[in-house]
Amino acid sequence: MDLTERKKKILRAIIESYIATAEPVGSKAIAEFLGRSVSSATIRNEMADLEALGLLEKPHTSAGRIPSPQGYRLYVNELMEAHKLSLQETERMNQALRMKMAELDRVISEAGRVVSKLTNYPAFALSAGFSQVTIRRFDLLMVERNAFIIVVMTGTNVVRNKLVQLPSDLTAAQLQMLNTLLNTTFTGLTLEQITPELMRVAQHAAGEAYGLISLVVSFAMEVLESLEHRRVHTSGLAHLLELPEYQNLERAQPLMSYLSEAEDAGRFPVPKDEAMNILIGPENVADALKDTSVVVASYDIGEGMRGVIGVVGPTRMDYAKITARLTYLAEGLSRLFGQGPGIEEER
Repeated sequence: MDLTERKKKILRAIIESYIATAEPVGSKAIAEFLGRSVSSATIRNEMADLEALGLLEKPHTSAGRIPSPQGYRLYVNELMEAHKLSLQETERMNQALRMKMAELDRVISEAGRVVSKLTNYPAFALSAGFSQVTIRRFDLLMVERNAFIIVVMTGTNVVRNKLVQLPSDLTAAQLQMLNTLLNTTFTGLTLEQITPELMRVAQHAAGEAYGLISLVVSFAMEVLESLEHRRVHTSGLAHLLELPEYQNLERAQPLMSYLSEAEDAGRFPVPKDEAMNILIGPENVADALKDTSVVVASYDIGEGMRGVIGVVGPTRMDYAKITARLTYLAEGLSRLFGQGPGIEEER
């Protein structure tokens, strides 16, 4: 949209004032914001033009204006300036990133809590694996007469192995037959395509070694399931009640209920390719999010998986600060999981 520089300054002033106060913005406040370089009458005319363009809205109970979702979109794309993180902000996030936690879910959950505390908005965090992971190859390696190693390689180049101890001896010929059967029957399949019927056919073909087919395929299915795993952690739902937009419990309750459905990862937007994604108001598919904005950042976990961290809040959220904080934390998490250079100590 082609706007004059004056219209851009006025739109930016209205949005940043509304972000700070949650109150409709009038021409007098904008004139002060601009250092009285533009008259109130001129500002009122420009505000009327911005409203006609769909960038501002006028609440019935006020003479001031508030930004529309389209106005926020223009602000995010063209007008907002990058927020410079303070030393205190970076140090708080660095402290969180330096924590040595053994479990991935604990790291992701802690990251969500940190973001919620820093932004005062509800946050969600999840790991996102590839949705269509397949087995590329099986290798069965003899260790002893009653022990062998299962090696599974996925289509995403993840390799997993498991040592199997048997109650009786297994010959090299039997192991080779199992290896061939597995590679001709179960490669190129997703988790959903490994059906009970397919298992029955393979077990019948394996003859006396039918039990080993089930053992190997069960391990392969565990590998696929772990790579497709998406568990959601939500934090800071109570922050909604601190915001002017949600102090009415009837308005806050549907959104809080939606966000609390932590087991359904599909309810949350996951960026496909972008490191950062901002969805404003009606751009959100879910009805419960139509009056909110969702800012989501992704980072590399490794082994075909990504982490996703985001916040949900009113459309007047401070996008510059939110995106700066999420970007910094996402980049730090990528480094923590070995996908980038190490985190440097802040001085």
